[in-house]
Amino acid sequence: MDLESVIYKNSFKDGSWKTVLTLAYQSLGVVYGDLSTSPLYVYKSTFAEDIQHSETNEEIYGVLSFVFWTLTLVPLLKYVFIVLRADDNGEGGTFALYSLLCRHAQVGLLPNVQLADEELTEYTKDGTVPIDKKNVGLELKSVFEKHKVLQRVLLVLALIGTCMVIGDGVLTPAISVFSAVSGLELSMSKEQHRYVEVPIACVILIFLFALQHYGTHRVGFLFAPVVLTWLLCISCIGMYNIIHWNPHVYEALSPYYMFKFLKKTQRGGWMSLGGILLCITGSEAMFADLGHFSQLSIKIAFTFLVYPSLILAYMGQAAYLSKHHTIESDYRIGFYVSVPEKIRWPVLAIAILQAVVGSQAIITGTFSIIKQCSAMGCFPKVKIIHTSSKVHGQIYIPEINWCLMLLCLAITVGFRDTKRMGNASGLAVITVMLVTTCLMSLVIVLCWHKSIFLAICFIFFFGSIEALYFSASLIKFLEGAWVPIALSLIFLIVMYVWHYGTLKKYEFDVQNKVSINWLLGLGPTLGIVRVRGIGLIHTELVSGIPAIFSHFVTNLPAFHQVVIFLCVKSVPVPHVRPEERFLVGRVGPKEYRLYRCIARYGYRDFHKDDIEFEKDLICSIAEFIRSDTSESNQGFASFEDDTKMAVVGTSASNSEGIRMCEDDNNNSQMEDCLEMSVVKSPEIVRKRVRFVVPDSPEIDLGVREELQELMQAREGGMAFIMGHSYVKAKRGSSWIKKVVINYGYDFLRRNSRGPTYALSIPHASILEVGMVYHV
Repeated sequence: MDLESVIYKNSFKDGSWKTVLTLAYQSLGVVYGDLSTSPLYVYKSTFAEDIQHSETNEEIYGVLSFVFWTLTLVPLLKYVFIVLRADDNGEGGTFALYSLLCRHAQVGLLPNVQLADEELTEYTKDGTVPIDKKNVGLELKSVFEKHKVLQRVLLVLALIGTCMVIGDGVLTPAISVFSAVSGLELSMSKEQHRYVEVPIACVILIFLFALQHYGTHRVGFLFAPVVLTWLLCISCIGMYNIIHWNPHVYEALSPYYMFKFLKKTQRGGWMSLGGILLCITGSEAMFADLGHFSQLSIKIAFTFLVYPSLILAYMGQAAYLSKHHTIESDYRIGFYVSVPEKIRWPVLAIAILQAVVGSQAIITGTFSIIKQCSAMGCFPKVKIIHTSSKVHGQIYIPEINWCLMLLCLAITVGFRDTKRMGNASGLAVITVMLVTTCLMSLVIVLCWHKSIFLAICFIFFFGSIEALYFSASLIKFLEGAWVPIALSLIFLIVMYVWHYGTLKKYEFDVQNKVSINWLLGLGPTLGIVRVRGIGLIHTELVSGIPAIFSHFVTNLPAFHQVVIFLCVKSVPVPHVRPEERFLVGRVGPKEYRLYRCIARYGYRDFHKDDIEFEKDLICSIAEFIRSDTSESNQGFASFEDDTKMAVVGTSASNSEGIRMCEDDNNNSQMEDCLEMSVVKSPEIVRKRVRFVVPDSPEIDLGVREELQELMQAREGGMAFIMGHSYVKAKRGSSWIKKVVINYGYDFLRRNSRGPTYALSIPHASILEVGMVYHV
């Protein structure tokens, strides 16, 4: 079965309650692994140095009040009830918000945008809201569309959020595993614990990253039961501590205790907010992983299980600590001191498994967001391996995986304590949330067409809460918070340099493309010998003739009888339906045998990297030839003066279209096949190519001849012509541009991969042409 069709079908969820509850259960292992791990280190990080627990219990009650209201306002109110509604055709995350803004306000900087892309089903499926002409949002939209500076600011803002998510992918495994292993401190001396904790944490991390190439689906069946067991475990422990130690701890849920806490602790209490912030790490996953589940399933799982379990866990810890003001052996306040001694070892084992599950979720999320960045032209091309043929979104990126592992080990060995890891993780988390708040306020105005007053209220209310936590985290810059800033700065530079270089290279291609009049002047033979076979020219252009083609025609004595200009492009939607995959048209008159094919992919789509893409490509050309009659051009949109484009689906999605058969048997006969006799050399055995034509009216003689020539060319083989570009800054450019283009972009280009479809092509079939781009 076609993997692309399977993935597309799985992206739509059945609305039955059984399906919703099943998805809610499955979401526990993928979405809530990180959020559910936070009770391990929140209190320990909060009481690290800034404040001390006293006999009056004002500190612990104040911290509990902050934790309760933070969990209620940010994950529950902001994400569950508001942000989850801002999905991009079922997809979530920072890029989903940016994609929505790009479509509704045309603020995207992708150079190859076409009017035909707006006719995609996914482009408009998120619904249209009646627009009030007096709405201030229209004025805001026009401001963004007119000013390139604001568009770049919006892109940088989205990239900052993306980079912080990648930074969180480094920090979360480190702090989760280290905090889980720290439970050993209660069963051994401090000297022994110092030499055991870090090595065990490093071994677990190496094991975790080494398993990534097997794919999430291999161990996915363990994830949801582990998280469910962990949530029930901390809930029961919390209830036991509340009943046994302090049944009146519920009084601390009053916001009055937050005021008392800040009044007593003052600057120390404000600085300790960086530790309290850790209680909402992983909240962004509810939105980022929306594409794997559904809004209702995520809401049910959080509201009825995750949220109450976390509240009980934090209340239970506070109840225990309110009756234990001095901790034996001089250990800091942590999770394990509140666990009854008889069940401490089983809880430790469950906590380590839970830390691995939480880390797995953020690692997989990091792979997904880098894939999105690469699809949107903001990250160099990397090797992406799809680890599941049935479950959408489960991918593995080897280079990123090993980089994450090395950085994660460096953080663990370098910091060796929860406090500094918590400072680093807290800043990364709150920065992502601030970016989401800013983008969400624009979505409210530009996409939902709501009052600008409502957007201001949203950004003021949630932005004030997050700005308070952000300031508390930023003040710990020298105590670990510098790590996410440094990591994000590196990734941001890489992303922006790649995006800038790609944009300039495309502008150079547009400025130097060949005129259609030049092509018409050459005649049908192009002034050279046309030899058997198909020449597939990869280009970034969506219209016009690339300069690389004129370079061939003027320097080579022969060229292929059929030429296809192929453009593989990304569009600002999560998915492109298989039946809308290709845009196919002619370049010049029919007798020239020049075709243009644009393969469109969404930022979460699966890219075929085997022979199936080649078959789909040839079938799309054949279907275009069969449908393109001079008498009727229905369904065709004028795209350029020299070409008309038609929407053609993949062969698997178009059951009534032309299919291609290849075999080595001379005797096989098939009804309704368009065949051509081929004289075979006894030394060389070639595959016979046949087009299976569906039942239809008699095919025009000219169309039959064109299809036969395409079959003959396919049997002759396919050559892939790719440009090997050398991009240089033109004379007179500033020194910054020279450094960015000549060194930064050139280094990234030389170390990135080529087009995905070309990975499995034999090297003997590839012809590279060097060209210098002065941008």
